[in-house]
Amino acid sequence: MALEITDANFEELVLNSDKPVLVDFWAEWCGPCRMIGPVVEEMSGEYEGRAVIGKVNVDQNPGVSAKFGVRNIPTILFIKNGEVADKTVGAVPKAQLASKLDAIL
Repeated sequence: MALEITDANFEELVLNSDKPVLVDFWAEWCGPCRMIGPVVEEMSGEYEGRAVIGKVNVDQNPGVSAKFGVRNIPTILFIKNGEVADKTVGAVPKAQLASKLDAIL
């Protein structure tokens, strides 16, 4: 199960993580977000112990969204050592997400 990441726990769960992190910025009203959501959940099981997979609801957590300049959703950030290593915008195939995450593992 993907972690619920919020403005309050972002630094602890993402920036201070000793593992690479995939963060899915999404909202309930976003169609493409609903398409990619199950893929992110699936990946959270597949990468358990090797990477942190989490989701940020942009409507409930505007601080983190603004900090990283997220204007379109879904936006997925790949973060390693507290820095953005890569990102995708829009609903993309699982293989593309896995490839980007594997590159920073």
